[in-house]
Amino acid sequence: MEDRLLQALAWLRWVVLANAVVLNVYRYDNFERPLLGMGVVAVLVLWTLLAGHWYADHARRGWPLLVADLAVAVAAMVATPLVKGADFNASVPGFWVMAALLAWAAHLRWQGGLVAAVVLAGTDLAVRQDVSQSVYGNVFLLLIGGPIVGYLAASLQQMATERDRAERAAAAAAERTRLARAVHDGVLQVLALVQRRGHELGEQGEELARLAGEQESVLRGLIRTQDAVGPVPGAVPGAPGAAGAASVVDLAAELTLLGRRPGVEVVVPAGPVRLESAAATELAAAVAACLDNVQRHVPPGDDGAPPRAWVLLEDLPDRVEVSVRDEGPGIPEGRLEQAEAEGRMGVSGSVRGRLHDLGGSATLTTGSFGTEWELVVPR
Repeated sequence: MEDRLLQALAWLRWVVLANAVVLNVYRYDNFERPLLGMGVVAVLVLWTLLAGHWYADHARRGWPLLVADLAVAVAAMVATPLVKGADFNASVPGFWVMAALLAWAAHLRWQGGLVAAVVLAGTDLAVRQDVSQSVYGNVFLLLIGGPIVGYLAASLQQMATERDRAERAAAAAAERTRLARAVHDGVLQVLALVQRRGHELGEQGEELARLAGEQESVLRGLIRTQDAVGPVPGAVPGAPGAAGAASVVDLAAELTLLGRRPGVEVVVPAGPVRLESAAATELAAAVAACLDNVQRHVPPGDDGAPPRAWVLLEDLPDRVEVSVRDEGPGIPEGRLEQAEAEGRMGVSGSVRGRLHDLGGSATLTTGSFGTEWELVVPR
């Protein structure tokens, strides 16, 4: 981006140089020292040629070149009273000085543009006896033009960075999609077949079917996580209005990760379920707390298998609902109140507290059939 700005500036230098040469030739009669005046113009021509070449070289594009560029512009302005006399109207370089100003703004952003503008404006005022309305207008344009061009250069750089990041993310997403199709057509199909047919092989086959089912669930969760919608900035960092912009994540992908736990089955919609990052994180943590309680309080199966639990995510227009269900013995009446009185905050804090902070609700249904939590977060 900076290369293109300085390349355009190189052409602009020749345009303002041509303007300065023509005007100085036209006003040749105003020179008190014509030879000195032509010498200053010759320096401007030589520096325009050299600066365009040097700015194109990354190795030379640094403080020495920037300072020299600004020094040539300042020297040409300081030489004007010697060339034209103390009561001159137009300086010898004229608009040519804007080239140094724009170079500082392009390379050092608005701070550099402001510094160069102050130096050039101060020099222009210092070498004049009277400040006319046109002089004031030129100084004013210098002081606002430098920072504005520098700010625009910074914005362009930021936009280019965001564009490159988006292009890389799109390429990575396309590659993940391709790999996901390959895995689905191969590995997942084989695991599903083993899970269905393993029971025909007796006791060892049942264990193999169970393991295949668990690995299939884990692999599906991994694929979905790779396709998840990551945090999307609501505004470009550092840009006006960026403060307070909320990030958005795929809640379905967050909950799918919980399916890696033994005995846990997660059912989510086919598409992403977008929710603000903070709300999604808290809701996923509440679901994890419910599953922790299942693992802690529900006895394992007869064959020693981990207790089963099901997580169901529903994406509704005005809210998001998550159901967490198990087939355990249920929670005895008054047990939650007793646990809260004893200072155990698993349910009151980790589940109900989180949902309360999100403006939602946590409804418990329990009995001999098992336990079910219904967690609701409004959009």
